[in-house]
Amino acid sequence: MDLQDFDRTHLWHPYASLPPTYDNLIITHADGVRLYTHDNHTLIDGMSSWWASIHGYNHPRLNHAISKQLDNMSHVMFGGLTHLPALALGERLLGITPKNLTKIFYADSGSVAVEIALKMALQYQLARGFAHKNTFASTHSGYHGDTWHAMSVCDPINSMHTLYGNKLPTQYFLPAPPMGFDTPLDDDTRLSMDRFFGQYHNKLAGFIIEPIVQGAGGMRFYSPQYLHHLHALCQYYDVLLICDEIATGFGRTGQMFGVNHAGICPDIMTLGKALTGGYMSFGAVMTTNRLADSIHNSPYPALMHGPTFMGNPLACSVACASIDLVLENDIPYLAKLMQSKLSHHLHQLQNWQEVADVRFLGAIGVIEMKQPIDMPRFQGLLTKYGIWVRPFGKLVYLMPPIVMSDDDLAKLCGGLVQLLKAYFKDR
Repeated sequence: MDLQDFDRTHLWHPYASLPPTYDNLIITHADGVRLYTHDNHTLIDGMSSWWASIHGYNHPRLNHAISKQLDNMSHVMFGGLTHLPALALGERLLGITPKNLTKIFYADSGSVAVEIALKMALQYQLARGFAHKNTFASTHSGYHGDTWHAMSVCDPINSMHTLYGNKLPTQYFLPAPPMGFDTPLDDDTRLSMDRFFGQYHNKLAGFIIEPIVQGAGGMRFYSPQYLHHLHALCQYYDVLLICDEIATGFGRTGQMFGVNHAGICPDIMTLGKALTGGYMSFGAVMTTNRLADSIHNSPYPALMHGPTFMGNPLACSVACASIDLVLENDIPYLAKLMQSKLSHHLHQLQNWQEVADVRFLGAIGVIEMKQPIDMPRFQGLLTKYGIWVRPFGKLVYLMPPIVMSDDDLAKLCGGLVQLLKAYFKDR
């Protein structure tokens, strides 16, 4: 059996059937912003491997961080032990996150970080004697991961998880934030938020939201004013605000973190994806002294979570090197510059009859179609035009490595425009 047959027969891929409806491209290696296939095609990467590889691939600094740590130890349990990479990463995180976030819990993925954040919020409310505050709220069009409770705070109607229906925990949902980063918070939306909290606050342990950019739930950008008002409501009603920065963190939106656009500090922040520069699965949950002290001073002072690979030294080491690169290269500034370049190359698509909307924020470009993309046909065009893009639903979007050169960005965008012309011509 050849490689493609084996993959087609035995390997399940994300959000796909088995056997798949189209063949997956076999990648032999990656370097810089390029992926190389086994049949000698070169693809400019527009996805950053699901938004994580912000520095590109095979980066010498990140490679060195892992290989150097590998000489000491690849892993050691975090229960009863600690180590220098975990301490060094903690110092770096405290230096770049909102100042009130002083406590750090390492996780083994972004989705698990969300699970931990929800458990933290529940245990905090229990510690204060508020056992009735045991549910969560979010907004429609949100996405927070594929594990069980993370699914429960994703959009309950239009998400990838509607199949599981009433088997998931029941949470509460506001309408999705109005679209538009520069759209002021209108009175009707403000009133709707106020009424929602007035009605449900006694039941809520926390409110979880992706700050400024809703990712896999629709690639939607919304106003910092919305996030600022949400923060005020959470403070007033003693509902913990959980900001999921797994997709938005480390510069992607043009600020180090999405919350920086609104000038707020959440009660809990989740991190993942670009935390390790896309090198390996890892996450972190950051919170305040107030939350940690409340749990510590309760009858059940331990946070009951402990992943086997918590605080993995290899992951901590490469995360330290990645954060150093973020700061040295001023990744948030590069993302701001990329916004205007993406707009320059792709805004022409706004005039196409097949396109519903084109929008940009930081190092994110979104082309929303009027009809869902036919993935087998789209996938079949990628090698011809030398790019790697992974649409979902009606959305064709770019989240390239933020260090991508102007020439490569022009080639990526130009290739996408040509691919879409061929896609619609052949329909």
